[in-house]
Amino acid sequence: MNFSPSAGAAQPSRASSFAVVVAIELWERFGYYGMQAVLLLFMVQHMGLGDTQANLLMGAFAAMTYALPVVGGWLGDRVLGSRRAMLLGAVGMMCGYATLALATVQVQFMTVAMGIIAVSNGFFKPNAANLVRRIYDDDDAALDSAFTLYYMAVNVGSTASTLLTPWLQNRFGPAVAFAACSAGLFVGLCMYVVRRRRLARIGSVPDFAPLPPRHAGMVLLGIGGVIGALDLVLARPTLARDCVWLAALLVLLSWAVIYRRAAAAQRPGLRMAYMLSIQGMLYFIFYQQTVTSLTLFALRAVRGQVGVGGVTLFSMSAGQFQALNPIWIMLASPALAFAYRRLARAGRDLSIAQKFMIGFSLVSLSFVVWWLGALSGGTGRVSPWIMIWAYGFLSVGELLIGGLGLAVIARYVPPAMGAFMMGSYLLAMGVAMYLGSMIANLAAIDHGAGAAVVPVGAGAYAGLFLDLAVGAAGIVAVVALLLPLARRWDRQHMAAKPEAL
Repeated sequence: MNFSPSAGAAQPSRASSFAVVVAIELWERFGYYGMQAVLLLFMVQHMGLGDTQANLLMGAFAAMTYALPVVGGWLGDRVLGSRRAMLLGAVGMMCGYATLALATVQVQFMTVAMGIIAVSNGFFKPNAANLVRRIYDDDDAALDSAFTLYYMAVNVGSTASTLLTPWLQNRFGPAVAFAACSAGLFVGLCMYVVRRRRLARIGSVPDFAPLPPRHAGMVLLGIGGVIGALDLVLARPTLARDCVWLAALLVLLSWAVIYRRAAAAQRPGLRMAYMLSIQGMLYFIFYQQTVTSLTLFALRAVRGQVGVGGVTLFSMSAGQFQALNPIWIMLASPALAFAYRRLARAGRDLSIAQKFMIGFSLVSLSFVVWWLGALSGGTGRVSPWIMIWAYGFLSVGELLIGGLGLAVIARYVPPAMGAFMMGSYLLAMGVAMYLGSMIANLAAIDHGAGAAVVPVGAGAYAGLFLDLAVGAAGIVAVVALLLPLARRWDRQHMAAKPEAL
């Protein structure tokens, strides 16, 4: 439901409101993915960390980044308002990337910067998604298409930054690369200020009332405390691991409490949300390889010159290979959005569970390609086309799974708990990313400070890629077995929907 102090006034169209959220999300993704493209390489090449330590630090950072939306979503729902929380998160991330630039000369600031980014993402991510959900309230078909196009649009920002920041790092150093991420958020904030009136009627209840100074002070004090705590946790790998498992346990307990307190009409939808959220989170075990094992594979075992028939077309660095993910997403998103609409008009729309099954099949195929490529490379380097085609399968799988993960919450969870449940789904993603980093360490190479440039060969990663391919195929089988149960719960949810809402 959308709240407004002037219900009779003319309001912007859904498309214009949606465009404001997409614009600031685009620049937020520019900053985040630009940072992510160079952070592991900074750790390994400039700080001299071994693979195991760097992978686990990336995993703990991802887990904390995606754990905090649980709190940020609740604060957006109940205290700050979704619009205010989104804006606070964007400002915080701008400051976090600037602090990372400082950390290149004062390394003790690195975990402080990571803490700032994690907290800020906690405010931004669930509340931006919740605004999209409120814009397209009560229109499930439009909602699926909106989230797919949303996923495509924000990947414009991540593509640009993932191509740009590794080049900046190689040419001018990591400080300039991180500073560019901060500058991107500044541009996004300026655009939001100019167009903010288009969201004037969209938000959660607190957005339409003045924010009490006492609440603002308590939130700022809490932010400072959490950043300090994260600085301590991220600097201690064992403590970080324990915190990840504790966060996962708390989410499971909160889901149990929500389900127990829910009305009977709401429970079928919650069961669907829980089952599909667990399936969706599993994708991010595989996604985490893009910023851990696959980046190191590209650094050590993939030729950077992309060519045809012996003619080099262009070159890519290890970090730039991550840009293949958003590029493929942008190419595939319009086709998928069109297909969703076409199937819906024909009355043959695929369920989200069916889309997940197809998506995991493509994920498995992507790691089969990487496995075959690694085997063929042996002790040498492989063709960059292996990366291009495998990323294509992985990215379309992401659209079918990750791109609809938030739509699961929007479709099956009552609006009153929407932001919190979106936050808890993001936490589940973070836990999966930490697991992904642990799995990436099956191919870890810890030669010390020189590890980043040692030519270890493609074959060192073949075992890991085979394990991932088999794991994804196993998930396909499980999702297929659960399809009848998913269809039953979906029917029960639709039958109870008027009463539940």
